Amino acid sequence: MKSLRVLAAAVVVSAAIGLSACAPANPETPVIAPVTVDVNELQGKNVTIVIGQTINVTTGDLPVDSYTAEVSDESVLAYTPGRIEETAEFNPGFTGVRVGQSDVIMRNIQGGIQPLEFSVTVNADDSAE
Repeated sequence: MKSLRVLAAAVVVSAAIGLSACAPANPETPVIAPVTVDVNELQGKNVTIVIGQTINVTTGDLPVDSYTAEVSDESVLAYTPGRIEETAEFNPGFTGVRVGQSDVIMRNIQGGIQPLEFSVTVNADDSAE
């Protein structure tokens, strides 16, 4: 019976240690949810995000790695191309770097699709207010 209790205690301690690995590195840093936008809804739009927030661009039936992007001010907005790694697909996206505004042109490398022109406004993180 005593060995059963020791085993149970060891399982509880192992679970607690394992779950602590899931905690954010800095609990003071809030997690900012991404903004998900379908590629067909971007034309002529302005998307507003905060510093550190991302725009997740869904590409519908087109491959996630078939888009390129030109960002007019890369000090305001960073582009991450879509990619396929083994069985995982990662959508193209943009991350707010600093306060400002940037124009974006996305093109599909397969051609035949009108370039998407839109802008992104990056605001300061006002969650502390």
